[in-house]
Amino acid sequence: MSERQAHCHRKTGETDIEVHLDLDGTGDAEVYSGIGFFDHMLQLLARHSCIDMKIAAKGDLHVDQHHTVEDVGICLGKAVQKALGDKAGIRRYGNCTLPMDECLCTVALDLSGRYALRFSADFSAAKIGDFDTELVEEFCRAFASNAQCNLHILLHYGQNNHHISEVIFKGIARALRMAVELDGRTSGIPSTKGILSE
Repeated sequence: MSERQAHCHRKTGETDIEVHLDLDGTGDAEVYSGIGFFDHMLQLLARHSCIDMKIAAKGDLHVDQHHTVEDVGICLGKAVQKALGDKAGIRRYGNCTLPMDECLCTVALDLSGRYALRFSADFSAAKIGDFDTELVEEFCRAFASNAQCNLHILLHYGQNNHHISEVIFKGIARALRMAVELDGRTSGIPSTKGILSE
């Protein structure tokens, strides 16, 4: 069994989120947020990162979807950060240029211990079904700030909003998979500072 596992529980007046993950999994996902499209994106994230995820979220969906999506991002980011430990032996950097039908997106990620987000992707509609498209960026911000990573997302082009969201989540997954992998050529912390925590 992998030692690179973590659990995060966040309960507020708006949400109750529980996340379990295993960085050395096969991409198994048990996901329920109450938001069908978001569940689909989280399943893609697990599958293409090869990170096993169990995510159970209850939120104030009678208000809107914002708190639930953001708080899942917070918990997922915290769990990744915790599972990485001191980050010794990881590749640290990950990147992927990924096609999804008419869309093309590049995602680059650095598990540096510092937060930065650059999100360059436009949606042509406010919603995909009943899912607010602006929440894709909010999820990315919550995840990156709590995983303490640099996350850069550049949509080169695309028209279908479902495909745009999907290419972003798949790109993040593939970049994350690369970054958390153990590098057989090194066993130390991949930084001249000797730490990756600040």
